[in-house]
Amino acid sequence: MKKTEFLRLTEKISDGTASDEEISLYNAYYNLFQKTSDVWNEELFGNQEKIGEDLSIRIWAKSRKTRNIPTLRWFRIAAAASIVLCLSVGGYFLQNKPSIEHHVAKKSKHDIAPGGNKAILTLANGEKVVLTDARNGILANQGNTKISKTADGQIVYDGSKDSRSGRELEGTIMYNTMSTPKGGQYHLVLADGTNVWLNAESSIKYPTVFNGTDRCVEITGEAYFEVAHNASKPFKVNSGDQIVEVLGTHFNINTYTDEPTAKTTLLEGSVKLKINQQVAFLKPGQQGVISRGSNAIIKIKTANINEVLAWKNGYFIFNNENIEDIMKDISRWYDIDVSYQGDMRGKEFVGSVSRFKNVSEVLRKLEATGIIHFKMDGRRLLVMP
Repeated sequence: MKKTEFLRLTEKISDGTASDEEISLYNAYYNLFQKTSDVWNEELFGNQEKIGEDLSIRIWAKSRKTRNIPTLRWFRIAAAASIVLCLSVGGYFLQNKPSIEHHVAKKSKHDIAPGGNKAILTLANGEKVVLTDARNGILANQGNTKISKTADGQIVYDGSKDSRSGRELEGTIMYNTMSTPKGGQYHLVLADGTNVWLNAESSIKYPTVFNGTDRCVEITGEAYFEVAHNASKPFKVNSGDQIVEVLGTHFNINTYTDEPTAKTTLLEGSVKLKINQQVAFLKPGQQGVISRGSNAIIKIKTANINEVLAWKNGYFIFNNENIEDIMKDISRWYDIDVSYQGDMRGKEFVGSVSRFKNVSEVLRKLEATGIIHFKMDGRRLLVMP
Protein backbone atom coordinates (compact mmCIF):
# COMPACT_ATOMS: atom_id res chain seq x y z
CA MET A 1 0.00 0.00 0.00
CA LYS A 2 1.33 3.45 -0.94
CA LYS A 3 1.62 6.26 1.58
CA THR A 4 -1.12 8.31 -0.10
CA GLU A 5 -3.49 5.35 0.03
CA PHE A 6 -2.72 4.70 3.69
CA LEU A 7 -3.29 8.34 4.61
CA ARG A 8 -6.51 8.49 2.59
CA LEU A 9 -7.73 5.41 4.42
CA THR A 10 -6.97 6.90 7.85
CA GLU A 11 -8.78 10.11 6.88
CA LYS A 12 -11.90 8.14 5.95
CA ILE A 13 -11.76 6.33 9.28
CA SER A 14 -11.35 9.58 11.20
CA ASP A 15 -14.36 11.26 9.57
CA GLY A 16 -16.55 8.16 9.91
CA THR A 17 -16.96 7.39 6.20
CA ALA A 18 -14.83 4.22 6.00
CA SER A 19 -16.59 1.01 5.01
CA ASP A 20 -16.26 -2.23 6.97
CA GLU A 21 -13.83 -3.51 4.34
CA GLU A 22 -11.67 -0.38 4.65
CA ILE A 23 -11.62 -0.67 8.45
CA SER A 24 -10.54 -4.30 8.16
CA LEU A 25 -7.83 -3.34 5.67
CA TYR A 26 -6.51 -0.64 8.00
CA ASN A 27 -6.48 -3.08 10.93
CA ALA A 28 -4.58 -5.64 8.85
CA TYR A 29 -1.90 -3.13 7.84
CA TYR A 30 -1.50 -1.70 11.33
CA ASN A 31 -1.23 -5.21 12.75
CA LEU A 32 1.50 -5.98 10.24
CA PHE A 33 3.42 -2.82 11.11
CA GLN A 34 2.98 -3.36 14.84
CA LYS A 35 4.21 -6.95 14.87
CA THR A 36 7.01 -6.75 12.32
CA SER A 37 9.23 -3.79 13.06
CA ASP A 38 11.38 -4.25 9.97
CA VAL A 39 8.29 -3.84 7.76
CA TRP A 40 7.55 -0.38 9.14
CA ASN A 41 8.90 2.29 6.81
CA GLU A 42 9.25 5.42 8.91
CA GLU A 43 10.04 7.58 5.87
CA LEU A 44 6.73 6.60 4.29
CA PHE A 45 4.44 6.23 7.29
CA GLY A 46 6.00 8.37 10.01
CA ASN A 47 7.23 7.56 13.51
CA GLN A 48 5.58 4.34 14.71
CA GLU A 49 5.69 5.26 18.41
CA LYS A 50 4.06 8.64 17.77
CA ILE A 51 1.35 7.04 15.65
CA GLY A 52 0.55 4.56 18.41
CA GLU A 53 0.37 7.45 20.87
CA ASP A 54 -1.95 9.44 18.62
CA LEU A 55 -4.22 6.43 18.22
CA SER A 56 -4.68 6.03 21.96
CA ILE A 57 -5.41 9.59 23.12
CA ARG A 58 -8.05 11.02 20.79
CA ILE A 59 -11.41 12.21 22.01
CA TRP A 60 -14.35 13.43 19.99
CA ALA A 61 -17.36 15.27 21.36
CA LYS A 62 -21.05 15.41 20.54
CA SER A 63 -23.07 18.39 21.72
CA ARG A 64 -26.73 18.75 20.86
CA LYS A 65 -26.30 22.48 21.34
CA THR A 66 -23.12 23.24 19.43
CA ARG A 67 -22.29 20.46 16.98
CA ASN A 68 -23.11 16.95 15.92
CA ILE A 69 -20.04 14.92 15.03
CA PRO A 70 -20.92 11.46 13.74
CA THR A 71 -20.21 8.68 16.21
CA LEU A 72 -17.47 6.42 14.87
CA ARG A 73 -17.74 2.67 14.77
CA TRP A 74 -14.64 3.10 16.82
CA PHE A 75 -14.50 -0.13 18.76
CA ARG A 76 -13.90 -1.81 15.39
CA ILE A 77 -11.44 0.79 14.18
CA ALA A 78 -7.78 -0.10 14.62
CA ALA A 79 -8.32 -2.72 17.28
CA ALA A 80 -4.61 -3.48 17.11
CA ALA A 81 -3.86 0.15 17.82
CA SER A 82 -5.56 0.47 21.19
CA ILE A 83 -8.88 1.83 19.95
CA VAL A 84 -9.91 5.00 18.10
CA LEU A 85 -8.84 7.26 15.32
CA CYS A 86 -5.70 7.60 13.30
CA LEU A 87 -2.77 9.42 11.77
CA SER A 88 -4.18 12.58 10.27
CA VAL A 89 -7.06 13.16 12.67
CA GLY A 90 -4.86 15.60 14.57
CA GLY A 91 -5.30 17.90 11.62
CA TYR A 92 -8.99 18.03 12.38
CA PHE A 93 -8.36 19.60 15.74
CA LEU A 94 -5.63 21.91 14.47
CA GLN A 95 -7.81 23.27 11.68
CA ASN A 96 -11.24 23.23 13.30
CA LYS A 97 -10.95 23.64 17.04
CA PRO A 98 -11.98 27.06 18.41
CA SER A 99 -9.59 29.29 20.26
CA ILE A 100 -9.33 27.83 23.76
CA GLU A 101 -7.78 29.29 26.86
CA HIS A 102 -6.22 26.18 28.37
CA HIS A 103 -6.83 26.82 32.05
CA VAL A 104 -5.38 23.42 32.83
CA ALA A 105 -2.15 23.95 30.90
CA LYS A 106 -1.55 27.56 31.91
CA LYS A 107 -2.79 27.81 35.47
CA SER A 108 -2.03 24.47 37.09
CA LYS A 109 1.34 24.80 38.76
CA HIS A 110 1.44 21.21 39.96
CA ASP A 111 0.18 18.45 37.71
CA ILE A 112 -1.45 15.34 39.15
CA ALA A 113 0.01 11.96 38.29
CA PRO A 114 -2.24 9.00 37.48
CA GLY A 115 -3.23 6.43 40.05
CA GLY A 116 -1.37 3.16 40.53
CA ASN A 117 -1.10 0.02 42.65
CA LYS A 118 -2.26 1.27 46.03
CA ALA A 119 -4.27 -0.63 48.61
CA ILE A 120 -4.61 -1.35 52.31
CA LEU A 121 -4.92 -4.92 53.57
CA THR A 122 -6.80 -5.29 56.86
CA LEU A 123 -6.03 -8.57 58.62
CA ALA A 124 -8.38 -10.55 60.84
CA ASN A 125 -6.94 -8.95 64.02
CA GLY A 126 -7.50 -5.44 62.66
CA GLU A 127 -3.85 -4.86 61.71
CA LYS A 128 -3.52 -2.78 58.55
CA VAL A 129 -0.81 -3.34 55.96
CA VAL A 130 -0.14 -0.54 53.44
CA LEU A 131 0.60 -2.64 50.36
CA THR A 132 2.22 0.18 48.41
CA ASP A 133 5.08 0.27 50.91
CA ALA A 134 5.10 -3.42 51.89
CA ARG A 135 8.14 -5.52 51.03
CA ASN A 136 7.93 -8.47 48.66
CA GLY A 137 7.64 -11.91 50.23
CA ILE A 138 5.50 -13.22 53.11
CA LEU A 139 3.48 -10.44 54.75
CA ALA A 140 1.53 -12.40 57.34
CA ASN A 141 0.14 -15.77 58.37
CA GLN A 142 -3.59 -16.20 58.86
CA GLY A 143 -4.26 -19.65 60.30
CA ASN A 144 -2.94 -22.20 57.78
CA THR A 145 -2.69 -19.56 55.06
CA LYS A 146 0.36 -17.51 54.07
CA ILE A 147 -0.12 -14.07 52.56
CA SER A 148 2.62 -13.01 50.15
CA LYS A 149 3.40 -10.04 47.95
CA THR A 150 4.96 -11.09 44.65
CA ALA A 151 7.63 -9.26 42.68
CA ASP A 152 5.00 -7.87 40.29
CA GLY A 153 3.00 -6.44 43.20
CA GLN A 154 0.06 -8.83 43.51
CA ILE A 155 -1.14 -10.34 46.79
CA VAL A 156 -1.40 -14.15 46.93
CA TYR A 157 -3.07 -16.38 49.55
CA ASP A 158 -1.52 -19.83 49.81
CA GLY A 159 -3.15 -22.35 52.15
CA SER A 160 -1.28 -25.30 53.64
CA LYS A 161 -2.14 -28.65 52.07
CA ASP A 162 -2.38 -32.20 53.33
CA SER A 163 0.71 -34.06 52.11
CA ARG A 164 -1.33 -37.17 51.18
CA SER A 165 -4.50 -35.76 49.61
CA GLY A 166 -3.11 -32.49 48.31
CA ARG A 167 -6.20 -30.72 49.65
CA GLU A 168 -6.05 -27.48 51.59
CA LEU A 169 -6.12 -27.97 55.35
CA GLU A 170 -9.29 -26.59 56.84
CA GLY A 171 -8.58 -24.19 59.64
CA THR A 172 -10.27 -21.36 61.48
CA ILE A 173 -11.99 -19.03 59.04
CA MET A 174 -10.44 -15.58 59.21
CA TYR A 175 -11.64 -12.65 57.16
CA ASN A 176 -9.39 -10.11 55.48
CA THR A 177 -10.35 -6.95 53.61
CA MET A 178 -8.48 -5.30 50.78
CA SER A 179 -9.47 -1.71 49.97
CA THR A 180 -8.21 0.70 47.36
CA PRO A 181 -8.31 4.48 47.85
CA LYS A 182 -9.06 7.05 45.19
CA GLY A 183 -6.17 6.79 42.76
CA GLY A 184 -5.57 3.13 43.59
CA GLN A 185 -6.04 -0.31 42.04
CA TYR A 186 -4.80 -3.77 43.02
CA HIS A 187 -4.56 -7.43 41.98
CA LEU A 188 -5.34 -10.17 44.47
CA VAL A 189 -5.22 -13.99 44.24
CA LEU A 190 -7.57 -15.66 46.74
CA ALA A 191 -6.87 -18.96 48.51
CA ASP A 192 -8.81 -20.95 45.87
CA GLY A 193 -6.78 -19.44 43.00
CA THR A 194 -9.42 -16.90 41.98
CA ASN A 195 -7.93 -13.68 40.57
CA VAL A 196 -9.50 -10.37 41.55
CA TRP A 197 -8.65 -6.91 40.23
CA LEU A 198 -9.98 -3.97 42.25
CA ASN A 199 -10.66 -0.60 40.66
CA ALA A 200 -10.18 2.69 42.51
CA GLU A 201 -12.22 3.36 45.67
CA SER A 202 -13.29 -0.29 45.98
CA SER A 203 -13.01 -3.09 48.52
CA ILE A 204 -13.36 -6.85 48.88
CA LYS A 205 -13.90 -8.85 52.10
CA TYR A 206 -13.02 -12.54 51.87
CA PRO A 207 -12.03 -15.57 53.98
CA THR A 208 -8.40 -16.63 54.10
CA VAL A 209 -9.51 -20.20 53.33
CA PHE A 210 -12.74 -21.42 51.71
CA ASN A 211 -14.26 -24.03 54.01
CA GLY A 212 -17.79 -25.34 53.69
CA THR A 213 -20.01 -25.73 50.65
CA ASP A 214 -19.51 -22.38 48.92
CA ARG A 215 -17.04 -19.53 48.46
CA CYS A 216 -18.44 -16.14 49.50
CA VAL A 217 -16.92 -12.66 49.20
CA GLU A 218 -18.30 -9.13 49.57
CA ILE A 219 -17.37 -6.14 47.44
CA THR A 220 -17.96 -2.42 47.13
CA GLY A 221 -17.06 -0.31 44.10
CA GLU A 222 -15.82 -2.20 41.04
CA ALA A 223 -13.97 -5.49 40.59
CA TYR A 224 -13.09 -7.93 37.82
CA PHE A 225 -13.05 -11.65 38.67
CA GLU A 226 -11.47 -14.68 37.06
CA VAL A 227 -12.95 -17.38 39.24
CA ALA A 228 -11.16 -20.71 39.71
CA HIS A 229 -13.52 -23.51 38.69
CA ASN A 230 -14.83 -25.74 41.48
CA ALA A 231 -18.07 -27.56 40.68
CA SER A 232 -18.61 -28.54 44.32
CA LYS A 233 -18.22 -24.99 45.68
CA PRO A 234 -20.15 -22.17 43.98
CA PHE A 235 -18.48 -18.76 44.13
CA LYS A 236 -20.76 -15.98 45.38
CA VAL A 237 -20.20 -12.24 45.30
CA ASN A 238 -22.38 -10.10 47.57
CA SER A 239 -22.70 -6.40 46.81
CA GLY A 240 -25.50 -4.76 48.74
CA ASP A 241 -28.73 -6.61 47.97
CA GLN A 242 -27.28 -8.21 44.84
CA ILE A 243 -25.78 -11.69 44.76
CA VAL A 244 -23.75 -13.04 41.83
CA GLU A 245 -23.24 -16.81 41.79
CA VAL A 246 -20.83 -18.74 39.54
CA LEU A 247 -18.79 -21.93 39.42
CA GLY A 248 -15.83 -20.69 37.37
CA THR A 249 -16.00 -17.74 35.04
CA HIS A 250 -14.78 -14.25 34.12
CA PHE A 251 -16.97 -11.25 34.93
CA ASN A 252 -16.92 -7.60 35.99
CA ILE A 253 -19.09 -6.00 38.67
CA ASN A 254 -19.61 -2.24 38.93
CA THR A 255 -21.53 -1.43 42.08
CA TYR A 256 -20.41 2.13 42.91
CA THR A 257 -23.10 3.73 45.05
CA ASP A 258 -22.92 7.03 43.14
CA GLU A 259 -24.01 5.25 39.94
CA PRO A 260 -27.75 4.88 39.21
CA THR A 261 -27.45 1.13 38.55
CA ALA A 262 -25.29 -1.86 39.46
CA LYS A 263 -23.85 -3.66 36.42
CA THR A 264 -22.55 -7.22 36.11
CA THR A 265 -20.90 -8.08 32.80
CA LEU A 266 -20.04 -11.64 31.78
CA LEU A 267 -17.07 -12.51 29.59
CA GLU A 268 -16.83 -16.29 29.97
CA GLY A 269 -18.88 -19.04 31.60
CA SER A 270 -22.28 -18.37 33.17
CA VAL A 271 -23.59 -16.14 35.93
CA LYS A 272 -26.72 -16.18 38.07
CA LEU A 273 -27.91 -12.80 39.35
CA LYS A 274 -30.21 -12.58 42.36
CA ILE A 275 -31.88 -9.60 44.00
CA ASN A 276 -34.89 -9.81 46.26
CA GLN A 277 -36.98 -12.58 44.70
CA GLN A 278 -35.67 -12.06 41.16
CA VAL A 279 -33.23 -14.38 39.41
CA ALA A 280 -31.60 -13.93 35.98
CA PHE A 281 -28.91 -15.82 34.08
CA LEU A 282 -26.27 -14.14 31.90
CA LYS A 283 -24.58 -15.51 28.81
CA PRO A 284 -21.11 -14.37 27.68
CA GLY A 285 -21.29 -10.86 26.23
CA GLN A 286 -24.34 -9.92 28.29
CA GLN A 287 -24.72 -7.37 31.07
CA GLY A 288 -27.18 -7.51 33.95
CA VAL A 289 -28.29 -4.02 35.01
CA ILE A 290 -30.01 -3.63 38.38
CA SER A 291 -31.73 -0.40 39.35
CA ARG A 292 -31.37 1.02 42.85
CA GLY A 293 -34.08 1.08 45.49
CA SER A 294 -36.74 -1.21 46.91
CA ASN A 295 -38.33 -1.78 43.50
CA ALA A 296 -35.07 -2.88 41.89
CA ILE A 297 -35.43 -4.97 38.74
CA ILE A 298 -32.92 -6.85 36.61
CA LYS A 299 -32.55 -5.93 32.95
CA ILE A 300 -30.30 -7.84 30.56
CA LYS A 301 -28.61 -6.20 27.58
CA THR A 302 -25.71 -6.77 25.21
CA ALA A 303 -22.48 -5.47 26.74
CA ASN A 304 -19.67 -3.46 25.18
CA ILE A 305 -16.79 -5.48 26.63
CA ASN A 306 -14.08 -3.01 25.58
CA GLU A 307 -15.86 -0.22 27.41
CA VAL A 308 -16.55 -2.30 30.52
CA LEU A 309 -12.94 -3.51 30.88
CA ALA A 310 -11.28 -0.24 29.86
CA TRP A 311 -10.27 0.50 33.47
CA LYS A 312 -8.52 -2.86 33.84
CA ASN A 313 -6.79 -2.49 30.47
CA GLY A 314 -5.43 0.98 31.24
CA TYR A 315 -7.89 3.27 29.43
CA PHE A 316 -10.77 5.61 29.88
CA ILE A 317 -13.29 4.84 27.13
CA PHE A 318 -16.17 7.19 26.41
CA ASN A 319 -19.02 5.96 24.23
CA ASN A 320 -21.52 8.83 24.00
CA GLU A 321 -20.97 9.52 27.70
CA ASN A 322 -21.96 12.76 29.34
CA ILE A 323 -19.34 14.85 31.08
CA GLU A 324 -20.64 14.17 34.59
CA ASP A 325 -20.27 10.39 34.20
CA ILE A 326 -16.80 10.85 32.71
CA MET A 327 -15.72 13.04 35.61
CA LYS A 328 -16.77 10.36 38.14
CA ASP A 329 -14.15 8.03 36.66
CA ILE A 330 -11.53 10.76 36.43
CA SER A 331 -12.22 11.89 40.00
CA ARG A 332 -11.75 8.36 41.37
CA TRP A 333 -8.54 7.70 39.44
CA TYR A 334 -6.79 11.03 40.04
CA ASP A 335 -8.20 11.66 43.53
CA ILE A 336 -9.65 15.06 42.71
CA ASP A 337 -12.83 16.90 43.75
CA VAL A 338 -15.06 18.01 40.88
CA SER A 339 -17.63 20.81 40.79
CA TYR A 340 -19.64 22.29 37.92
CA GLN A 341 -20.54 25.75 36.70
CA GLY A 342 -23.18 26.18 34.04
CA ASP A 343 -25.36 23.81 32.03
CA MET A 344 -23.76 20.41 31.36
CA ARG A 345 -26.66 18.95 29.38
CA GLY A 346 -25.90 17.66 25.89
CA LYS A 347 -22.15 17.46 26.37
CA GLU A 348 -21.28 13.94 25.28
CA PHE A 349 -17.95 12.44 24.25
CA VAL A 350 -16.71 9.55 22.15
CA GLY A 351 -13.10 8.39 22.38
CA SER A 352 -10.39 6.96 24.57
CA VAL A 353 -7.39 8.14 26.53
CA SER A 354 -4.74 6.31 28.52
CA ARG A 355 -5.24 6.12 32.30
CA PHE A 356 -1.48 6.51 32.67
CA LYS A 357 -1.35 10.13 31.51
CA ASN A 358 -1.18 13.02 33.96
CA VAL A 359 -4.56 14.58 34.61
CA SER A 360 -3.70 17.77 32.68
CA GLU A 361 -3.23 15.78 29.48
CA VAL A 362 -6.52 13.93 29.89
CA LEU A 363 -8.34 17.21 30.51
CA ARG A 364 -6.66 18.89 27.54
CA LYS A 365 -7.96 16.13 25.26
CA LEU A 366 -11.49 16.77 26.47
CA GLU A 367 -11.03 20.54 26.30
CA ALA A 368 -9.72 20.37 22.73
CA THR A 369 -13.24 19.50 21.54
CA GLY A 370 -14.21 23.09 22.23
CA ILE A 371 -17.39 22.36 24.19
CA ILE A 372 -16.00 21.95 27.69
CA HIS A 373 -13.39 23.81 29.77
CA PHE A 374 -11.63 23.22 33.06
CA LYS A 375 -10.01 25.24 35.82
CA MET A 376 -7.70 23.40 38.22
CA ASP A 377 -6.84 24.59 41.72
CA GLY A 378 -4.77 22.01 43.58
CA ARG A 379 -6.98 18.93 43.65
CA ARG A 380 -10.16 20.88 43.00
CA LEU A 381 -11.43 20.92 39.44
CA LEU A 382 -14.10 23.26 38.09
CA VAL A 383 -15.91 22.10 34.94
CA MET A 384 -17.43 24.82 32.71
CA PRO A 385 -19.17 24.92 29.31
